[in-house]
Amino acid sequence: MKERTKRLSLAPLLISNTKTNYRPMKPTTLKTPLVLVNLKCYTESIGNGAHRIARAAREVSDESGITIALAPLYMDIHPIIHHYDIPVFAQHVDPVEPGAHTGRMPLPAIKSAGAIGSLVNHSEYRLSVADIEKNVTALRQAQMLSCVCSNNVATTKALAALGPDYVAIEPPELIGGKISVSEANPEIITGSVDAVRNINSSVKVLTGAGIHSGTCVKTAVELGTEGVLLASSVVKAEDPAAILRDLVSLL
Repeated sequence: MKERTKRLSLAPLLISNTKTNYRPMKPTTLKTPLVLVNLKCYTESIGNGAHRIARAAREVSDESGITIALAPLYMDIHPIIHHYDIPVFAQHVDPVEPGAHTGRMPLPAIKSAGAIGSLVNHSEYRLSVADIEKNVTALRQAQMLSCVCSNNVATTKALAALGPDYVAIEPPELIGGKISVSEANPEIITGSVDAVRNINSSVKVLTGAGIHSGTCVKTAVELGTEGVLLASSVVKAEDPAAILRDLVSLL
């Protein structure tokens, strides 16, 4: 695959002797509004599919000036950064130190691959409060971003107290559907925004679940959030670029 010319410098090349590695820039912030696409484990997001979505994200981000980040499978983190130079999150990180673990993913592994942060506590990979706190703390100490998922206002309030960079409110019953949370339950968004601002105003709120159009995104931002977390509407689309253009069209 032909390598693209770098523009954002999100993953500057670090040369040390004969080894070449990518090291993420200190992510003090990402420009908002943020569109964060979780590629999950769909057939459409594996291998070449991940590149197809990343190419679309790079293209639409360049056209619109809107920050579009991806959360791909672990093995696609480095290739996507290398070829497309867009912000990349891990889908999950295990709250363990490097050592005698099998099948686990410690934070240094995702950082060395070039990820600037990680999703934490997604509805499809729930964690205990203790493990959420471990991950948020570890990501902060590593100068990486944490995006912690929540399913209701009470949980959002508790998570905001941990000081993550983002809390994404995602009612699980709406995930993967065609009715967005901004349409079905706007009160959970405004309630989460108010709760977070009262606890820790530096924490940003994202909206997830059922986000599929520019109107959904516009409504979410108008309700006080600073972006969206979504998946299937982009990942399973025949033309991801067309869907992404629609998502950012009213911002």
